Amino acid sequence: MTTAGAISAFIAGLLFGLSLIVAIGAQNAFVLRQGALRQHVATVVAICSVSDALMIAVGVAGAGAALTGRPWLLSIIRVLGSALLFGYAGLAARRALRPPVIADGGRPASTWAAVAGASLVFTWLNPAVYLDTVVLLGSVANASPGRQWWFGGGATVGSILWFVALGFGARFLSPVLRRPVAWRTLDGLVALIMIEMGLRVLLGR
Repeated sequence: MTTAGAISAFIAGLLFGLSLIVAIGAQNAFVLRQGALRQHVATVVAICSVSDALMIAVGVAGAGAALTGRPWLLSIIRVLGSALLFGYAGLAARRALRPPVIADGGRPASTWAAVAGASLVFTWLNPAVYLDTVVLLGSVANASPGRQWWFGGGATVGSILWFVALGFGARFLSPVLRRPVAWRTLDGLVALIMIEMGLRVLLGR
């Protein structure tokens, strides 16, 4: 394969990966919220980026076809994922309706373990992530034999760039989020997003 072909496949993977990940979903909403809170942002970004890279590699290696051939496994993941999303929606709705009283208008800090655990759950128990990275992206990558790993590499770089921008860029929202009403609004939107995603996952849409 020529250098031009490799670069072309890399760029194609980068753009395709961004087209899948740049959307308002459960994982992105969580990364945005942690970034705005400025709490363990590097941990969240690292976990999401590394997890995406691993899933993309698995998809490019051909596991997408095996997963597609086991609908029962996708059904289990779908049920667990929807339960997770509905649960987090309930927590976000409670924060929006009954926010904690804090003198400086900030938000209570979460422990590193809690944030890391939530990052892993939102990534590895999210059926949409498997469908996008392992199944869809893996299938597209393998449509061009000999270039699939360059395509996967581009998609991985796109994922890393997105999570870094989303996580560390969200801190610019902090001045706005100093007001309690802004946090209530954000948590309300997060709750709605989680409910919508939970229904889509449960119904397989």
